[in-house]
Amino acid sequence: MGLSDADIERTILALLAQREAGKTICPSEAARALADDFRPLMDDVRRVADGMEQVEITQKGRVVALGDVRGPIRLRLRT
Repeated sequence: MGLSDADIERTILALLAQREAGKTICPSEAARALADDFRPLMDDVRRVADGMEQVEITQKGRVVALGDVRGPIRLRLRT
């Protein structure tokens, strides 16, 4: 597919910049913005988000560590 981690990071940050402070995005939004066939990108989007200092991973409104959760997560900018 040819997408780099930097491409994914830029997309995550661009989507979050469009949201009000404290609002979240779903990792699938970033994957969908990068490719029509987005599902193969989901693991990469989650992995890249986990390594971004400026992004928090949340589940049910609480900040979580990606390795400690299963199921849906959301991404938001750190405050």
